Amino acid sequence: MTTANRTTDQPVPTRDDESWITDLSDGGTAGDAAMRQLHAVLLRATRHQVWRLRGMLPGMGARDLEDLAQQAADEALVSVLRQLPGFRRQSRFTTWVYKFGILQAGVEVRRQAWRRREVSLPDTVVLPDRSPSPADVTETAQLLRAVEGAIASALTPHQRRVALALLVEEVPIDVLADRLGTTRNALYKTLHDARGRLRIALTASGHLDPSTPRSPR
Repeated sequence: MTTANRTTDQPVPTRDDESWITDLSDGGTAGDAAMRQLHAVLLRATRHQVWRLRGMLPGMGARDLEDLAQQAADEALVSVLRQLPGFRRQSRFTTWVYKFGILQAGVEVRRQAWRRREVSLPDTVVLPDRSPSPADVTETAQLLRAVEGAIASALTPHQRRVALALLVEEVPIDVLADRLGTTRNALYKTLHDARGRLRIALTASGHLDPSTPRSPR
């Protein structure tokens, strides 16, 4: 969808779910009209989210925020059309669609916020001092050394850099995926594998109880 065709303020169209699916699958005039209306729905979602997160973008004015919302709506439209066969009718179609807009707006805001920021990919970990009580100093120090050792020895260099960037440096996963030329799913898989290796290493060293339940994924 080009800038010239972008949606201005429009009322949310009244359609039932079947009408949305049928018309969006149409390659003619009905399909074009449905996509314009779908973009209007998505734009409401992206505008809401961009303005909610505008504190992450100091210095951006209303026009820039609107451009960001429009860009997010464009990308979300592509995602909705790609995922259309996966709509299971467990909620209203517009409710399902709205989530795409919210998600994509968050991605665009984070990308913009990090656009000129360097993404650190450390190879070693420096854990923050949590100022434990005197009674816990020895135990805490031992655990920290065990964690640092496990990160250094149990993880591959790629797993280590990804885990530290996401968990310590708090780089947004979509930003890291862009910088590394990979996908969110690939990074989630790397992080999952890294956590598994750390769990094995800390269990073997006696710092983690084997019966401790895994965190939900």
